[in-house]
Amino acid sequence: MNPSNYKLENISVIGLGGVGGFFGGRIAHYLESNSIETPKIYFIARGKHLEAIRSHGLILNTEETRGMICRPALAADDLDSIPVSDLYLLCVKSYDLDDAVLKLKHHIRKDSMILPLLNGADIYDRIRTHLKTGIVLPACAYVGTHIEKPGVVSQNGGGGIILCGNDPKASGFDPARLIDLFEKAGISFQWKPDPFPSIWEKFVFIAGYGLVTADTGMTMGEVLENNDVLESARRIMGEITAIAYKKGVNLPENIIDVSIEKAKNFPYEVKTSFQRDVETKGKRNEGDLFGGTVIRLGESLGIPTPETRSVYASIQSRLLQ
Repeated sequence: MNPSNYKLENISVIGLGGVGGFFGGRIAHYLESNSIETPKIYFIARGKHLEAIRSHGLILNTEETRGMICRPALAADDLDSIPVSDLYLLCVKSYDLDDAVLKLKHHIRKDSMILPLLNGADIYDRIRTHLKTGIVLPACAYVGTHIEKPGVVSQNGGGGIILCGNDPKASGFDPARLIDLFEKAGISFQWKPDPFPSIWEKFVFIAGYGLVTADTGMTMGEVLENNDVLESARRIMGEITAIAYKKGVNLPENIIDVSIEKAKNFPYEVKTSFQRDVETKGKRNEGDLFGGTVIRLGESLGIPTPETRSVYASIQSRLLQ
């Protein structure tokens, strides 16, 4: 894409949970506080959260600033209510991804950018199954956030970093203005020509710990103290790493040890989001994002995944009790 033809007039954030609220909120606050008329930003949200945002804007509490008021040009519950956008921050949960993308395909141009900020190793491929046009920028985000109450999103760690890179199907894309937007909005945005190692590195960590904590009910600290459960996490991470290597993803040789060590940076009592969903018997959870993805990719690539299969089956059984 020729940078001189690159537009950034309308930005839409699809999904105003913790991630969408944090990054979308930062951009909205930057635009309003600096009286910037273009680009305009739009929020897609639902229910009482949407009502609160319409009433007084999104209230964002970051590690640096509390009570940040973030007002979009418009908050709506569907894409039909907002203009076709130049940039879409796709921040839905994995179980809502296919539905969101099917709706999005009717609201993009060939030069619309889609920045998916949700967990998962195969998110780019899932989006491309439905979208044959647009620029899909493979990405992952590190931020600990949650909806504190309707209209309020609070950060509790994670740094607030986006790692992003080239769309394999969109050669010549120039990210300069995108980088400039995030920098001015105070968001750490790291551009990587090949983003997939970063995406898989995160997946090794979140899938390994997500599955074993959901299965055992242990906190992160308890997992680190239990040799059997920790070894189960290692085996799952090993299966994921083997899949990544087979796909040509250049992960560090010590990725499993690095992932194990990373857990030591979390408070002892921390539970994973998938674990919390399982504990509440939530019908909508991200089990398929972890267990299902690993099993399917393993089958398609000829990589055995016995540990993932066993742990995921145990979790599924618990959910049926």
